[in-house]
Amino acid sequence: MLSLNLLPPSKVTVSKSRGRCPINAPLLDPNLVNRTQKQRNASCSSFGFGYSSSSFSHPVCQISKSGLDFRRFLGHPFGVSSRFSSQTLGAAAGAPQESSPDGEIEVSKPNKNLKLAVVFGLWYFQNIVFNIYNKKVLNIFPYPWLLASFQLFCGSVWMFILWSLKLQPCPKIDKSFIVALLGPALFHTIGHISACVSFSKVAVSFTHVIKSAEPVFSVVFSSFLGDSYPLSVWLSILPIVFGCSLAAITEVSFNFEGLWGAMISNVGFVLRNIYSKKSLQSFKEVNGLNLYGWISIISLLYLFPVAVFVEGSQWVAGYHKAIATIGKPTTFYLWVMLSGIFYHLYNQSSYEALDDISPLSFSVGNTMKRVVVIIATVLVFRNPVRPLNALGSAIAIFGTFLYSQATAKKPKVEEKKN
Repeated sequence: MLSLNLLPPSKVTVSKSRGRCPINAPLLDPNLVNRTQKQRNASCSSFGFGYSSSSFSHPVCQISKSGLDFRRFLGHPFGVSSRFSSQTLGAAAGAPQESSPDGEIEVSKPNKNLKLAVVFGLWYFQNIVFNIYNKKVLNIFPYPWLLASFQLFCGSVWMFILWSLKLQPCPKIDKSFIVALLGPALFHTIGHISACVSFSKVAVSFTHVIKSAEPVFSVVFSSFLGDSYPLSVWLSILPIVFGCSLAAITEVSFNFEGLWGAMISNVGFVLRNIYSKKSLQSFKEVNGLNLYGWISIISLLYLFPVAVFVEGSQWVAGYHKAIATIGKPTTFYLWVMLSGIFYHLYNQSSYEALDDISPLSFSVGNTMKRVVVIIATVLVFRNPVRPLNALGSAIAIFGTFLYSQATAKKPKVEEKKN
């Protein structure tokens, strides 16, 4: 700005009301003008502003509809939006940003890594908190049907709050959308309640080891439906089967109900994924978070009536026994609330992560998440782990990692065939 004062008098007008700064361009050095334009563009874009210019002499900095919308924060876990944070964190840190051919500012690789680290950190942390307090509640209140219903209820209320306050755009739904969700929501209900039953019967670590066998069910069911897999995929599921079998045989807290609960949970979630691909193809405009929200609502309608029928008569006596065991009712209420809230939050974070990374990276991240959860729950609950049990768990999880690598190569194989 000091350099402008040294130039001959020229028409320099500033309109505060419209934010326009027309400058008599021929009087300025072209290099200085280009540099100034780039600085304006970068400063506007990095803070969520849109930059537009009808001509070179009329640069405009406008606030876009999506920029600086603080209402979006609550639509993401703990107020962190990966799409927003990647830009704002990069601008605040003064990190270099690259410009795409379309003129948009792209976040540099270090900032992308920071963003993914935050998202994955929240995902892992929320999952650990859920597993710990879910197990604490089930230890003194062994009624998984009610607890699973309450967790879906918390997710439903959370989404209604986001939609009513316009913190998250509410999708336009119709009869066809609800009908398309009935199947995925049913299988989601089966997967969720089966996992809760397993958690109530065996150690959390054992349930997660068995749930790491989900790729086996995915390959088998998909093959029955006509999908073909290369030999590397089939070979990758062998260590999963062997590792899970070794872990089950040597598990200290082994229980058949816990084993079958985890196995049925795998079947439920695999069928949910397969059914979703077929029934929800025409609703791609609905984002992952809204889709999961409606699945939670319909699953609650499925589960709660059955929960009342299965164990409703035992809830009152079980509640009084739990209060007598723990001593303080507020502690029991806190544990239940944390299990419900963090159940929804960790699923919300997983959808946020899936939006920003490839399916392969998500599979690897999900595998590592199980490792972190298993280690955390073993340390918290001090579950005895035999050497062979630890070895079987490690083999099963390593097989899951090999499966994610093998399936990542599957599209390339199909392309070569085509």
